[in-house]
Amino acid sequence: MASMSAQRASSSSTPRWIYDVFLSFYGQDTRNSFTDHLYAALIQKDIIAFRDDEKLEPGKYVSEELLIAIEASICAVVIISENYASSKWCLNELAKIVERRRETGLEVFPVFYHVDPSDVREQKKSFAKAFARHREDPEVDEAKMMTWRDALRDVDNTVGWHAHDR
Repeated sequence: MASMSAQRASSSSTPRWIYDVFLSFYGQDTRNSFTDHLYAALIQKDIIAFRDDEKLEPGKYVSEELLIAIEASICAVVIISENYASSKWCLNELAKIVERRRETGLEVFPVFYHVDPSDVREQKKSFAKAFARHREDPEVDEAKMMTWRDALRDVDNTVGWHAHDR
């Protein structure tokens, strides 16, 4: 992936990407563990990675900035953890990532962090609980719920990595 940066800068016919990798994750589950280590490894390999706490500018609307960063990325690593679906922001990011994959061929690499991919696909256990809570939220309509559910199923159908105590 390091060559992506060189290709990005040298080719005038290629869109101007800013990031090689967009990291989507639920902070409380992985920010200070798996995601931190992954981010450091990417940076060490000269891969330009977007991680929300590193790249967001003060005073900017967070949700909008995240969506712009997804559009400016060549690929996305989606770290799906136990509480990932409890975050509307994570689900909105995921929906945008899936949309970009369909529209532009954005590469998506899921990591199932201490979760069973079948729980993601079928939205069982913590995923079912998260959707039950979202259903009670007056700001979340059925169309949004379906978009999120479809995005989780879509990313689950992608070959990914399973991180269990590694």
